[in-house]
Amino acid sequence: MNKPIRRIAVLTMALFVALLLNASQIVVFQQDSLNTNPQNRRVRDEQFGGHRGSIVAGKTTLAVSDATPQGSQFAYQRSYPQGDLYAPVTGYFSYDRGSTGLESAYSAELAGTSNSLFVRRLVDTVTGRSPQGATVETTLDPKAQQAAAQALGHQQGAVVAMDAETGAVLAMVSSPSYDPTTLSGTDIKSAGEAYGTLLQDPDSPLTNRAAGEIYPPGSTFKLVTAAAALENGMQPSTLVDTPAKLTLPGTKTQLPNETQCGDGQQTLDRALQLSCNTAFANVAIKLGDNALRQQAEKFGWNFQLGDVGGVAARFPANPDPAQTGLSGIGQYDVASNPLHMAMVSAAIANDGKLMTPYVVQTVRAADLTALSTTKPKELSQAMSAANAQQLQGMMVNVVNSGTGTSAQINGVRVGGKTGTAQTTADKPPYAWFTAFAEKNNRKIAVAVFVESANVPRSEVGGNVVAAPIAKSVIQALL
Repeated sequence: MNKPIRRIAVLTMALFVALLLNASQIVVFQQDSLNTNPQNRRVRDEQFGGHRGSIVAGKTTLAVSDATPQGSQFAYQRSYPQGDLYAPVTGYFSYDRGSTGLESAYSAELAGTSNSLFVRRLVDTVTGRSPQGATVETTLDPKAQQAAAQALGHQQGAVVAMDAETGAVLAMVSSPSYDPTTLSGTDIKSAGEAYGTLLQDPDSPLTNRAAGEIYPPGSTFKLVTAAAALENGMQPSTLVDTPAKLTLPGTKTQLPNETQCGDGQQTLDRALQLSCNTAFANVAIKLGDNALRQQAEKFGWNFQLGDVGGVAARFPANPDPAQTGLSGIGQYDVASNPLHMAMVSAAIANDGKLMTPYVVQTVRAADLTALSTTKPKELSQAMSAANAQQLQGMMVNVVNSGTGTSAQINGVRVGGKTGTAQTTADKPPYAWFTAFAEKNNRKIAVAVFVESANVPRSEVGGNVVAAPIAKSVIQALL
């Protein structure tokens, strides 16, 4: 071989090596990003029409892929047999609008493109078998989910229930909701029109009020203030100044009580039973904003349940003493949602130990092999066990002889806290109720938020509007 030919051969070999290295680099490092690139229409068509795995709750199917008639553009179509009931958790799987909820968080597993399914994909390729995604098994209890939805009815609001000892989410309802099937159909034009209609709906049915938004928690936040008080040396029997009206420090603003708290002093226990604003504002001012913020963070204020698009709760950064007083009763700039308020009750019921909330129990391959299983995990020790047990007793007193009597259930130990949060003059106040319940060594926590109860403004209250909903969910679970 002469010299010029040898050079051409070496150059050709070098080009082949470079091509091989570049192809390998794309496969190893860029495959996932290229597959998820919304501009990659070929992959999007393939994934949208693929045999996606199911989402289930026990034996109830929440999302499934059905084969389409032969000759259709897509081989499979996504549907949601339970309609709008589980939409806040499953989300939707749309061709043009992407996906939300578990459809988004577990998209790779459902589509069968996850690395955990590599061996199965390889076997499918060799055998010529159609690839199938994994099944996502949730922690939801269909009975509790149905009970929460029925009790909430057509009112705007949300409900969350969870196992206090594991953190497993048992129910997550948001109202109004939507039917994800209308957004996930293979008629792309109709699906787009349905999405536009939902987006323009003034009642915001696409919003997950249970975990994806935050609202003033009203007097349910007094549980956080009470926990901070106990952790800083106060007792349920400690007397607290409870004037009929409290002039907030450095202002001329007078904060009144909304219930019959008298004009003197109340014990911390009795102040919680009666939900005395001036007592808890005084406690908050005495403790200071740092103590309240630290206590809120121990109750998971910064936690976000990403699987369902969850957001963190909020406590103001630098409130002055007057703002701190209002924060102690769940006003000013404090904001939370039903998931976070259920976490507060759950931690108190679980002797101060806050478990990390989760909504997916197991991801299972088509051959029923478990690819991943969620194990209960402690998020924080929100308060000492002794103080948590004292606060449990105070919450039980709220239900037995305080502002939360609508949640009483024969044979079940129930502790709770009501809340009514003022919004604007043209909107009714929000009604809240958060509770724990215990029976036969099982502990659960529930939080109910009613944004609009469709009743006169004067009748809106946690005990009247929200507590009966929590009671229905507790009865479904215990």
